[in-house]
Amino acid sequence: MKIAIVGTGAMGSVYAGLLGKAGHEVWAIDIWQEHVDAIATAGLSVSGASGTYVVDSIHVGRTPQDAGPCDVWVIATKAADVESAASAIAPLLRPDSVVMAFQNGLGAGERVARRIPDEHVLIGIAEGFGSSVPEPGHVHHEGMRLIRIGELHGGLTERVQAIERTWHEAGFNVRAFDDVTLMIWEKFLCNVTLSAPCAAFDVTVGDLMANPEAWKVALGCTSEAYRLGLAQGIRFTFDDPLRYVTEFAATIPNTSPSMRLDHLARRPSEIDVINGQVVELSHELGLEAPYNETLCAILRRRESLFVR
Repeated sequence: MKIAIVGTGAMGSVYAGLLGKAGHEVWAIDIWQEHVDAIATAGLSVSGASGTYVVDSIHVGRTPQDAGPCDVWVIATKAADVESAASAIAPLLRPDSVVMAFQNGLGAGERVARRIPDEHVLIGIAEGFGSSVPEPGHVHHEGMRLIRIGELHGGLTERVQAIERTWHEAGFNVRAFDDVTLMIWEKFLCNVTLSAPCAAFDVTVGDLMANPEAWKVALGCTSEAYRLGLAQGIRFTFDDPLRYVTEFAATIPNTSPSMRLDHLARRPSEIDVINGQVVELSHELGLEAPYNETLCAILRRRESLFVR
């Protein structure tokens, strides 16, 4: 299978590494020249939960056009870059091409579908990986909890089940879901709990949990997001969201969420599509979200001071 990963940062590089190791024709597409040059020269080095190995068969490029038509496109960019990536992919689609949107927060599939016909779009959710790029050409991940995938409009189709098998054979713990909205929201609770709090307090997940005051703030964010989900008709598979996110967080104590990594690198984060969505959607329904609203204000102020 020919697979292009558009956006080979931390998570995108994990996808590229395992799928390439499994023998697929993988293209790593990214504008980070040092990273793609390192992959082209010495292969992609992977370390962590899936083992330590180098995949030297990965092709590289700066734009989707470099890869040409593919069976599967994985959009693993930041939320702000999703639509431009989808626009570049659109002219290269074949009738049976699949485009998988892998982003944090809410609305990833909808952003892709603004540029690509709905029938091509799948949603992907990665949880519990804790990935980072220590240096160009090297990706490390702390865990491999679960890859969730689903059709944009739901349903367990033959297509999504075939993709599930492909990723499972590549070494991922993967599961296809019938209810894509539930899939997104259950991961969203974890994002909301860990993203802004770890960035605001400048700590790893484990250090956040070890600080009673900081963890109380994080769980406040959880409660607001859970209440919002219930108000929107989400039928969660659990009735104790605090236990759910606590058990999840305990599996990745050494992880720094991408929002904290963005701030350490002094670049804008995805605050608007994660904690910011709790605030925006809560206000639309007449609900309050003071924990999320406060953290959004702090992080947006910090980001306004970054040199652009």
